[in-house]
Amino acid sequence: MSQKATPAADARLDLTGLICPEPLLGAKQVVDDLKPGQILALVSDCPGTRDDLFIWARHTGNEIVQVEHQAANRNVFYIRKGKGPALRAQVTLDMRGAVCPGPILEARRVLEGMKPREVLRLLTNCPAARDEVRTWTAATGVVLAEAREIGAGEWEFHLRRG
Repeated sequence: MSQKATPAADARLDLTGLICPEPLLGAKQVVDDLKPGQILALVSDCPGTRDDLFIWARHTGNEIVQVEHQAANRNVFYIRKGKGPALRAQVTLDMRGAVCPGPILEARRVLEGMKPREVLRLLTNCPAARDEVRTWTAATGVVLAEAREIGAGEWEFHLRRG
């Protein structure tokens, strides 16, 4: 079994011994000063840091590229600064748990009631959604502004009427 190479960190911040939300706040402060694509290695032993960082990264356009587990419940989180937050959606449609074509049919219904420049954020974990959404948007003129995997098998699509 091969082991992933440790990312090269442009900055390192050891916040061992601090409890949440301090590791997240410290990471945010350092990441704000990085250039897009640069990586922070954040060391923390607070058990809540993992969830805090993944939620924060999802909402800010940053990425947790690797988590390295160390002794004494310490983790090193490698955080890559993104280009900025994802598109701001006016409506979020959470269709996790629904099978295709359900998420697309419901997204189409919701989009019909939205203004042309407004953005719909569609969340789904349907295994076929990635391909189905791309095919549907190409065939209908609905604009697929962004598509990204936000978790294992979970997708986030930003859509708007064409």
